[in-house]
Amino acid sequence: MTAADILQHFIEGMKGTGPVEYIAVISGIVSVWFSRKENILVYPTGLVNTIFYVYLSFRGGLIGEASVNFYYTVMSLYGWYMWARKDQQHRPVLHITKANHREWMQHLFFFGIFYAAIFFLLTYLKKDFAPGAIPWADALASASAYTGMWLMTKKKLESWIWWIITNIASVPLYFVKHYVFTSVYYIILLGLAIAGYLEWRRRLKEQHA
Repeated sequence: MTAADILQHFIEGMKGTGPVEYIAVISGIVSVWFSRKENILVYPTGLVNTIFYVYLSFRGGLIGEASVNFYYTVMSLYGWYMWARKDQQHRPVLHITKANHREWMQHLFFFGIFYAAIFFLLTYLKKDFAPGAIPWADALASASAYTGMWLMTKKKLESWIWWIITNIASVPLYFVKHYVFTSVYYIILLGLAIAGYLEWRRRLKEQHA
């Protein structure tokens, strides 16, 4: 595919973008902005994003993406509860922390289990139920997203590393599936994820100081 083909594909894709996808993208960007600021509004704004993307994914036959966004929806409710918890002095119970070696092994195991499960499931479903699936790429984007969302509910610094992986994998993945505006959205999210990692790392240092 030449540069001219990519540009033409991008223009056609943008013309075909509907209002539901625009709302999903904008709410997603706002949600990530709030997460970078460690603001609990990350979750209500994120719910708008995930619910709309569940609809879009099912409509487009993207089973892997639909499962990820359904998981996001459930974990957003759980994360909202976790971030809202207060101690007796009405201070947040949850604080940004960094994973130790044992926790990193747990994160990698969590990722590996989901990657294998999603890869084999999509490989099986591809022929009859999910023709748009790209099993290895969908599994990478989905499993890293599952891991990042799980760690975000715990305010783990490493959640941003997994989000960076998700965003890098999702940019070309959505582009080839004709969700061009969503592909651009993941480029923006990639920048926000890098900024979020740096911001949380700074806040973690301030907590220790």
